[in-house]
Amino acid sequence: MEADTEARPEARLERAVRAAEQALIEFEIAVETFRVEVDNFSRLHHQKLGPMYSRLDELDAQIAEARAARTGDPEDLRKADEARARVMPMPGVEELFHGWMDSEGLFPEAVAMLTDQPVRPPQRVRPSDEARKLYRELARKAHPDLAQDEDERKRRDEFITRVNAAYARGDEALLRELSAEWAAGPVPEEWKPSRSEELYARLEWLSQRKEMLTFFARELEESAIGAMLKLAPEDPDRLLEEIAEQLLTQVGERETELAELTGGDAP
Repeated sequence: MEADTEARPEARLERAVRAAEQALIEFEIAVETFRVEVDNFSRLHHQKLGPMYSRLDELDAQIAEARAARTGDPEDLRKADEARARVMPMPGVEELFHGWMDSEGLFPEAVAMLTDQPVRPPQRVRPSDEARKLYRELARKAHPDLAQDEDERKRRDEFITRVNAAYARGDEALLRELSAEWAAGPVPEEWKPSRSEELYARLEWLSQRKEMLTFFARELEESAIGAMLKLAPEDPDRLLEEIAEQLLTQVGERETELAELTGGDAP
């Protein structure tokens, strides 16, 4: 019986489709994992280093304005205007305190910042090893590409959307609940061989999907945040600290330059 199965013209195509499906799922898992890492690193980068970049922009504008005031040169005046235009405008009161206030007043982080007290560092969102393991298991079991009909694909699409959202938040408990939910759900119908034409079409679709994901992965890797993250994939927090130290050095240099131009202490 097994020999007859192997002899069917579609048998080799069936094996190729299954192998391509599994390879695509593994690739999608890798791309999604990296996307979450990039998003989390981008968030931490903005929260920790954003004020330093803003300070540098402000100092650059002040230096350009001081130089233009000293020389009166039209070119220096133009550069001063450009430097000032690059500085982010001061937000309004509502924007400034958005997310800082509750029904009792300012959150502790806001009070700390306004009173020059240490501010609690931003919450670490990077998923744990167990969350990654649960995510990979669920993605392999419930991936929409394994559906054999439209209803099953819709069910899997909805479920995987919830899985991705839980993983992006690093919610290990919810991932466990989703794992139990999937285990208790309807058992997919046994896969049945398709006709050769359908299998060829399936292989073509999988190839196109892989090409699209490859392009997306390349964009992530070549982005500014992705490139930084690849420099220290195992310890991105240390990379942020190193960048912060470099920015602080630049701030000190700018303040010294400004003081020399204005003949006094930099603000």
